[in-house]
Amino acid sequence: MAYTRGTSSNIIVGAAAMFVADTTLTANTIASFDAAESFKETLSDDTDYTNIGYTMNGLELQFQPDFGEVQVDQVLDVAKLYKQGMQVNLATAFAEATLENLLLALAYNDSQLSGNAAVSAGRTLNLSAGEIGECPVERGIVAVGPGTGDCANSDVVERVYVAYRALSIENVTVSAKRDEPSMFEVSFRLLPEDTSGSYGKIIDRTWGGS
Repeated sequence: MAYTRGTSSNIIVGAAAMFVADTTLTANTIASFDAAESFKETLSDDTDYTNIGYTMNGLELQFQPDFGEVQVDQVLDVAKLYKQGMQVNLATAFAEATLENLLLALAYNDSQLSGNAAVSAGRTLNLSAGEIGECPVERGIVAVGPGTGDCANSDVVERVYVAYRALSIENVTVSAKRDEPSMFEVSFRLLPEDTSGSYGKIIDRTWGGS
C-alpha cells in the first residue's frame, strides 16, 4: 500500500444534538434506526426522549482507567500493571436555561416539576434536599453528531453516542449575570448496564440509503 499523509474525511468537527431518555437504556431498549432519516429525527418523534436543545463547549467523554502496580526487588520500576478500576464521565453545558434542563442537570424526579409558565401560578421546580435512602435518578443519554469530515457526505453520515445509565454527580451552578448567559454545566457519571457490563456504544451510520 502506498504511503499517504492521512485521510482528511476522518477529521470530524462539529457539535452533537443531545437527547435524554426518561429511563435508563439497554442495547435492546434504545430506539431503532430508520434507514430513511437521521437519528435526530427519530428521537425527536419519540416521546420517551427529551431534546435538551442548545449546548455550549460540545460533548466530552472521558475514560479514566485505574491501574494497580506490582513491584519486585530486581526492577527499580514496576514489573507489571493490572487494571483494577474504570470510570467514564460525560460532560457538557446546557445553554437553554429551562427548568426542564435544570431538573435533568440536578438528577431530580419528574414529579418535582409542576405547573405551567403560561399562567399566573407559573412553572415550579421544587428544590428538594431529598431523604435518607433516596435512590439517585439515572437516565439514558443519546447524542447525534457529525460522522465524517467529507462535506459531500456530511448530511447523511452521523455518529451516535449512547450512554445506557447516566447520573449527574457534580456541582451545578445556576446564575443570572449581566455579561454571561445563564447555562448549566453538567457532568454525568456513566455506569455499566447489568446484562452486558457495557457503558454504551458509539455508532457510525449512513442514512438515506437502503
